[in-house]
Amino acid sequence: MKAVFFDNDGVLVDTEHLYFRATREIFAGRGILLTEKMYGEYFLRQGHGAWFLLEQGNCPPREIERLRRERNRLYAELLREEDVLIPGVDAALQRLLGKVRMAIVTSSRRDHFDLIHRRTGILPYFDFSLTREDYEKAKPDPEPYLQALKRSGCPARECLVVEDSERGLMAAVAAGLRCIVIPRGMSESGNFDGACRIRKKLAEAVDDILQE
Repeated sequence: MKAVFFDNDGVLVDTEHLYFRATREIFAGRGILLTEKMYGEYFLRQGHGAWFLLEQGNCPPREIERLRRERNRLYAELLREEDVLIPGVDAALQRLLGKVRMAIVTSSRRDHFDLIHRRTGILPYFDFSLTREDYEKAKPDPEPYLQALKRSGCPARECLVVEDSERGLMAAVAAGLRCIVIPRGMSESGNFDGACRIRKKLAEAVDDILQE
């Protein structure tokens, strides 16, 4: 094992409920009730979001873009208010330090990513991080993990992914990578048949990695 690529939201930090909250508020203002089930399907499995619901309601593209910016602003405000590091993550990463290369591969925008990690203290563990600006197609497309492979310089057979969502698993498998899944919150209803292992917390995934 030479490298491990970690998803961010749901694996290292608990932010998904904040993103859902900000998105739900925007949709409610347009008369659409965005449920957790809908969010799990459109965001965590399919990965394309739910803006098409506004399009179906004849909301013009310019207004949708304005609402998207407003959602991003609300999400940023929520991130400033809360500490989001998942308990036990720091200790788990410490066990891997110096044994494998580590990277974060996330669908988060860079500005949100920086806000998320302003107080986590875990970024020094990682050799690099890839955010939404670093690739054209997001998960479940394999491009984010293909970019990570290229950046790491390691062959896929010597790398592993740690994810929490179905779309993340799909991206990893499509890139030819094995994937440990740690379902959390709204991602727990996903189909994880393609995972090499399913674990309850990061410490258990680290046990697996150290035994490789």
